[in-house]
Amino acid sequence: MTLAREAGVEITSTEAGLRTVRTGPVLGSMSVRKALDRLLSDTGYRAIAVARGYRVVRAPVRAAPRKAKPIATPPPSPREPDIVVTASKQRVSLLRYPGSLMVIDAQQSPPAAAGTITDLAPGTPILQSTQLGAGRNKVFIRGIADSSFSGTTQSPTSIYLDDVQLTYSGPDPGLRLYDMRRIEILEGAQGTLYGSGAIGGVIRLTSNPVDLSAVAGAVSGGVTATQGGSTGFDVAGMVNLPVLKDRLGIRAVAYDVHEGGYLDDVGRGLRNVNQGDTFGGRLALRIDAADGWQLEASGAGQWIDTRDGQYAETAEGPLTRRSRIAQSFDNRLLFGRVTVTKDWDSGLRFFSATGIVGYRSTDQFDATPRRPPGSTSPPVIYTANRDKWLLSQEARLSRSLPNGNSWVAGFTLVRDQDILSRAAGSPGNPLEIIGVTNVTKAASAFGEATLALLPGLSVTAGGRATMARTDGDPSATPRSAKFVKGRLSRRLDPTLAFSWQVAPHLALFTRFQTGYRTGGLAVAAGMGRVADYRSDTITVGEIGIRKLRDGATGLAFSGSVSAAYWSNIQADLINRRGQPYTDNIGDARIEAAEGALDWVPIAGLHAEASFLFTDNEVSGPIADLSTDNNRRLPETPPFAGHWGLSYEWTMRGVAPWIGFNADYVGRSVLGTGDLLDVSQGNYWLLGLSAGVRRGGLRIDLAVDNLTNSKASRFAYGNPFSLTYRDQTTPLRPRNARLGIAFGW
Repeated sequence: MTLAREAGVEITSTEAGLRTVRTGPVLGSMSVRKALDRLLSDTGYRAIAVARGYRVVRAPVRAAPRKAKPIATPPPSPREPDIVVTASKQRVSLLRYPGSLMVIDAQQSPPAAAGTITDLAPGTPILQSTQLGAGRNKVFIRGIADSSFSGTTQSPTSIYLDDVQLTYSGPDPGLRLYDMRRIEILEGAQGTLYGSGAIGGVIRLTSNPVDLSAVAGAVSGGVTATQGGSTGFDVAGMVNLPVLKDRLGIRAVAYDVHEGGYLDDVGRGLRNVNQGDTFGGRLALRIDAADGWQLEASGAGQWIDTRDGQYAETAEGPLTRRSRIAQSFDNRLLFGRVTVTKDWDSGLRFFSATGIVGYRSTDQFDATPRRPPGSTSPPVIYTANRDKWLLSQEARLSRSLPNGNSWVAGFTLVRDQDILSRAAGSPGNPLEIIGVTNVTKAASAFGEATLALLPGLSVTAGGRATMARTDGDPSATPRSAKFVKGRLSRRLDPTLAFSWQVAPHLALFTRFQTGYRTGGLAVAAGMGRVADYRSDTITVGEIGIRKLRDGATGLAFSGSVSAAYWSNIQADLINRRGQPYTDNIGDARIEAAEGALDWVPIAGLHAEASFLFTDNEVSGPIADLSTDNNRRLPETPPFAGHWGLSYEWTMRGVAPWIGFNADYVGRSVLGTGDLLDVSQGNYWLLGLSAGVRRGGLRIDLAVDNLTNSKASRFAYGNPFSLTYRDQTTPLRPRNARLGIAFGW
């Protein structure tokens, strides 16, 4: 483990007898392979190269391992292994990474039905999210939020699944986080390594890899009861099969989730209308060939079907609304990925990833004008269909050296096709209205290097050069022929950062980086019009501190302050009639301060806290005509905080545990300007959980929204009645989930 930490490579083994082996010291400068051969000489074990490093196995010759020497004093407490920031593409340790980020170990997260990225937001203050429902939400990082509405603009947050870009424009597809190994949130901008769209940052989801050494499996299930609502359930399963030991294996995951409703519609006389179902699965194949070559192929599919909208109207009650038709939503996500990796003993790594993502969704809203009581009018339905295909290819070389130096260089090709079609009219015969098709093709070359200037002090510098072309066409004949086809843009995004390790487990960092989003063609203000929107850019600077825990107990913390200037902001908006359009709304400056604390004073007792302070101001055509208080970015509360406390102990082979968490989300608004100055947030969310585990069996009970708060998470559900300013998206009432899981 010491060699692995110092060399920055993974060295693994499943051989239980290895614990009894003692080795002599290895001194001098040499390759990792040579050092391993010396350590394992005459022990009965050998090291074989695999994609991410080395695996220690028994040698073919049955040589008896050396006997363990008696130890007179008890061994020291084990030191926690170093966390490698894989999203940095250079295998940089968490302590030396020069920037703000959060690493969530998905395997140690609180027990519950695996949620989506949006479900992480209340307990992760640096994340903000809309709350229209799974598959419809936009996710933001550290207050870099453009709009509460989903349109044709490129997302300000890039989401990746196992090194492949999952989204380009539109909302987060709502992938359920089953069988995930780690979630890394890199705060933006991240233009150098990830290109356009990462102006707010990057969320990278890393699934558990195929294990080539052992058969494994897991099953889980649970039932959720909601006060005043209908019952929900979730079931999931995973199986891992090594077809050829240490060479070929597969891993499969499947799940089915039903979310019970809790909102009533008095207009149609229905209860618990906002029920939803999610079904999906993933399949992965891994081949470890000779000489460090590895091939992985994986695919995923997920389908979401939501019966009705997730909003209420205050005039009808905190959990009630009145509508004429169901406002359903459904989406389909298809994902495919092929990666090829080659590792050399020198630390050089080649990596290639090819990905394809298909996404289709349908939104349906009640566009019937409100009439005085007693009057009748035929219902009007509005439907928006999105059909997207994203193709991506990235290839890169990287190298990490024992002295802390590292570098990465590569290229990326992206093609994104986004088709928005719309219709409005009577439910049986809606008429097509203007929509748009955007096709973006981009090619970029990037490089970044980290150089140790002095012991403990390193500098990171890099850049990305991009050439992108966006072609846009109306999907129906417009009333005006004024639209743009064929936008060509060139862009250079630099990075400069410093990391200074002032103590063995304490480091300071500072970072400067830029990012941008491509422009395109979009629905314009007014009926039957389209217009061009331009690229926007952001510049971010930050300074921070990070301390890691040494061992199983102790204190870890991090904190930073940042400033950003965002120019020519792209935003998807709606007008007073509820019709969507896209425009550049102006410029914004954003300041933020954040912090996180993780404390284990004694074994089993875990306390954590995190917060985010933000302040922003927008200037532009919409903001300048509004009052001073309405010149704010959407979805960015001035303060958000999370606190948690848990304790786990062991008695007679059984490990019970109990936990408590408190989350606060401050007040935010729906958008910039007087029309969208609609209040949301400003609530506490309390939770209590408990459980017991014995071997691979785990039983847990989690209670959420203990105070049964009816606060509005999001002040929007139906764009066609937004001007009445009486919509809320209430928290799910007090609910409890009883779950059971078994793994082997």
